[in-house]
Amino acid sequence: MLKILRTEWLKIRNYWAFWLVMLMTAAAYPGVNYLFWHEYQDLTKRKNAGQVMKFLLGNPFEFPETFHTTAFFSSVFVFIPAIVVIMLITNEYTYKTSRQNIIDGWSRNRFLLGKFFNVVIISLLVSVIFTIVSVVIGKIATTKLVPDPWSQSKYIWLFALQTFAQLSLAFMVGFLVRRSFIALGVFVFYYIILENAAVGISKVKKLHFGEYLPLEISDKMIPPPAFFGRLDEAAYKANLAAIDRYVVYTVILTAMVWAICYIVNKKRDL
Repeated sequence: MLKILRTEWLKIRNYWAFWLVMLMTAAAYPGVNYLFWHEYQDLTKRKNAGQVMKFLLGNPFEFPETFHTTAFFSSVFVFIPAIVVIMLITNEYTYKTSRQNIIDGWSRNRFLLGKFFNVVIISLLVSVIFTIVSVVIGKIATTKLVPDPWSQSKYIWLFALQTFAQLSLAFMVGFLVRRSFIALGVFVFYYIILENAAVGISKVKKLHFGEYLPLEISDKMIPPPAFFGRLDEAAYKANLAAIDRYVVYTVILTAMVWAICYIVNKKRDL
């Protein structure tokens, strides 16, 4: 395993595009959460409407709610590390390093395992960034003693699972397409436009199929935060109750994604 990790490290060590996009990822998560936190501060400090807004919204960034709120806003930017994942796998075919690995004695399974480790490590790095952002914002926003500040820390692993699941989908697109720009175009189009349109149509037509689309399944693990529940408490409680169900769906779907990649990798020509 260490040899696989070392080989993967050598591939990305001097790959400037990888580090650039990872830097963008590291900046995006604190950036978007600071933006919403700053907007919250502005709303609640207004002379006339501030107290009303604070009553309606509560404080979604204080402990323990910070983990839920930050996970919800951070999940919007999973497509940035997805770009990294797609670049790493498509480069294997662009520069024919996948073929060279096999010639050097790697098995097909070993090659795929190396890519799997890439997705796991990137998911962990993103999750660490998210956790740091959550804790820092929570410490800044919390102005009173909270008995159990980590009571909603389950959103850390839910965010990690969501990230891994969606990066796995990005990997599959890159793995199947093999051309970087086409794969990026396909994934971004699906991520931003196609699935959102399908989910919207599903809601309007009350057909419910949108709840079972690939990205929506993992998105359902992190429902809108508590201040949305003040607007529709019944829907908020229903979303919370459904988390465990969507965790199971996400695990099954992610396992299917990697099973597809395994089968294709086993049968595909070099």
